[in-house]
Amino acid sequence: MFREVENVVLVRHSSGGGWRPKKKIYHRVHELDKAIDLKKKPALILELKSIIQTQKHGSILLRDLEKHVGFVHKWNLMAAIEKYPSIFYVGGGNKEPPFVMLTEKAKEIAAEEGEAIESMEPILVKNLRKLLMMSIDCQVPLEKVEFIQSAMGLPHDFKSTLIPKYPEFFSLKVINGKVNLVLENWDSSLAITAREDKLSREGVLVEPIGNRKKVRITKDGNFLGRNAFKISFPPGFRPNASYLEEFEKWQKMEFPSPYLNARRFDAADPKARKRVVAVLHELLSLTMEKRVTCAQLDAFHSEYLLPSRLILCLIKHQGIFYITNKGARGTVFLKEAYDGSSLIEKCPLLLFHERFVALCGRREVSLRNEKLSSSVIS
Repeated sequence: MFREVENVVLVRHSSGGGWRPKKKIYHRVHELDKAIDLKKKPALILELKSIIQTQKHGSILLRDLEKHVGFVHKWNLMAAIEKYPSIFYVGGGNKEPPFVMLTEKAKEIAAEEGEAIESMEPILVKNLRKLLMMSIDCQVPLEKVEFIQSAMGLPHDFKSTLIPKYPEFFSLKVINGKVNLVLENWDSSLAITAREDKLSREGVLVEPIGNRKKVRITKDGNFLGRNAFKISFPPGFRPNASYLEEFEKWQKMEFPSPYLNARRFDAADPKARKRVVAVLHELLSLTMEKRVTCAQLDAFHSEYLLPSRLILCLIKHQGIFYITNKGARGTVFLKEAYDGSSLIEKCPLLLFHERFVALCGRREVSLRNEKLSSSVIS
């Protein structure tokens, strides 16, 4: 169990004399905390867009929003409608009940979503196969895949659309009373982690070992080697010489691939513990925004034989992962995927989302729409 108080994480450890608190300093990364806040506006805009698009005539009565999102959240959407008239057009008045629809420019950009979704399909299929390949039995309960589907970018109906389309890769089977998503065939070419792929592109994995110069670890914790992880120590964290010496040994230490079955390894072995870090790194790499909620990560304990004190593993490796309690739920970030608050590499769907949300900064809207929006919502 753990709780966070400003920059201090209190973790309870068991000892011979009973339970005692052990204090660990956990350094905040304000840019990644900010990344959570920066998603609030786009999330509202995209949610409302989706609701409008599911309506038969491409519009929805304002009074019907409550049926979709509840009484409290309805007012968040109403505020977004009023604030972004370049995206949402409010009509009605007199005898016609007020409704909201997308503006012409918003409709034009929304029409590009189909192309983005089409571009995503091979990415999603590959990532879903890799997700199953890392699990101990090459299968995951469908409910857990559904729990993480938004983070991976899977469509809401992937069970009935994507899975049946690729019977050579996936099947749904009832095992121990639960529907499981099962991998139909193993592909060794996919058993390469995002970390290894990046090192290969940088020439680290292909350079002959004999030609490689001896490189010591730098003060920022980074080391150019085939077993090393990209490190970004938080501001305020100042490792001393003895820490860096031990960390260099860890960076150089070989470890089994996340795509080898976890049952083959002793959990207490240092190499197996480093493998767990690689599994968490790869899991985060399979998501669109290289981050998941703590609950989503915790859901895969049994499928990947993750340590019981998973939170301690994440805290220990705060140069690789970052946990924030900003927002409604705790979130785990893969730090190397971000430059400040911005995701470095974006998939086609995220690029489309950015393009659509960017409309909120434009003023391509008629005066009538602005007046209607103000009068109807207020």
